[in-house]
Amino acid sequence: MLVDSHCHLDFPDFAEERAAIVARAKAAGVERMVTISTRVKRFPQILAIAEEFDAVFCSVGTHPHNADEELDVTAEELVRLSRHPKVVAIGEAGLDYFYDKAPREAQAQGLRTHIAAARETKLPLVIHARSADEDMAAILTDETGKGAFPFILHCFSSGAELARIGVGLGGYVSFSGILTFKNSAELRDIAKDVPRERLLVETDAPYLAPIPFRGKRNEPAYVANTAAVLAETIGISASEIAAITTDNFFRLFTKMPRPA
Repeated sequence: MLVDSHCHLDFPDFAEERAAIVARAKAAGVERMVTISTRVKRFPQILAIAEEFDAVFCSVGTHPHNADEELDVTAEELVRLSRHPKVVAIGEAGLDYFYDKAPREAQAQGLRTHIAAARETKLPLVIHARSADEDMAAILTDETGKGAFPFILHCFSSGAELARIGVGLGGYVSFSGILTFKNSAELRDIAKDVPRERLLVETDAPYLAPIPFRGKRNEPAYVANTAAVLAETIGISASEIAAITTDNFFRLFTKMPRPA
């Protein structure tokens, strides 16, 4: 069994064959998928997809690209929306200084709002971090000092120091198809140093399809390819990495029911 801890099934790329995509994922052994919210204003669409498929659950939150659009979203509103049984995480929220699509102050404010919701609900915060290692480490350290909260550094592509700090604060590190790319040797070295009990895998579909699908539309079934490379990277079998990452997932995503 595998879990895709992060995908975007609401994106237009999947609109015409969503049921087939979920079916292909299950055929590949992917028994659970979390479709991730990028705008609270679009949460009803995300929730409808999660309600349609037994294997699909969702988060609620605002992507840093959209942070300035939803500064009126409060921690209290996130907490309220997260009470639905299909909502198993908060986010994704974070800092993206690569694209800088929203003012950095708005991104930081939004991140701290989401942290407050994660702290109250005990649901994992899905963190997006790109080209913002120092500020992300500072905010996570500062906020953990106010009270611990569960979190995942999703689609990890940052430096080794952020991984070290994140794990030290109790976080998990999730690897996407980027791990499989030929030029990702440094990322594979980081993966080797992450404690096995903190490793997760994801697709971030429809983006970042792993080898041999690079350049094509990604989908949850392909998380198996990323898991296989992660297994090879740390020197264990594909079945072992499936068991490890699945156990880690359910330890972090405590609201998610295990399949019968």
